[in-house]
Order: sequence, then structure tokens, then C-alpha cells
Amino acid sequence: MPQKKNSEDLRAELQSLADTLEEVLNNSGDKSKAELEKLRSKAEKTLKDARVTLNDASDKLIDQTKEFAGHADNYVRENPWTGVGIGAAVGIVLGVLLSRR
Repeated sequence: MPQKKNSEDLRAELQSLADTLEEVLNNSGDKSKAELEKLRSKAEKTLKDARVTLNDASDKLIDQTKEFAGHADNYVRENPWTGVGIGAAVGIVLGVLLSRR
């Protein structure tokens, strides 16, 4: 559930950034210098917020990947032949998929 919230936050930040940039591009010709500065500041803030959200999501994804890799490593160490079988099955599936191209 936290992963879904993070992706929704990131999607909202990126949508806000896109909307702000679209507003800047569409209205830059008929805006005063003060209004353009205001839009520019808004775009910079939105970009900064999106970067923070993206970095947070990236850090969480890295942590989850490390945790998953640790669990997989432990499983393979405890069940080596099962690990070999799974690896062989994945190799066969990838071989079949790649040979079809």
C-alpha cells in the first residue's frame, strides 16, 4: 500500500509540473514580466517538489530491491537445487522468447 501511495504522489507531482510548464509555454506571449516571474517561480517550486518525491520513491525502491535480493539469496542458500531449477526454467523461458524474434 505505501508503494501505491508513493507512485500516486509522484504521478500527482509530475502532472502538476506538466500543467505548470504548459501554462508557462501557452501564456508566455501575453503575460507581463511580473506574471512570467510568478509562473517561473511556480514551475521551479513544482520541479523541486517533483525531484524530492522522485528521490524518495527511488530510495524506497532501492531499499525494497535490496531486501528482496537478500530474501532470494537466503532462499537459494537454503534450497540450492530449487534455485538451480528456477534459474534453468527462467533461462529456458527467456531462450524461447528471444528465439521467436
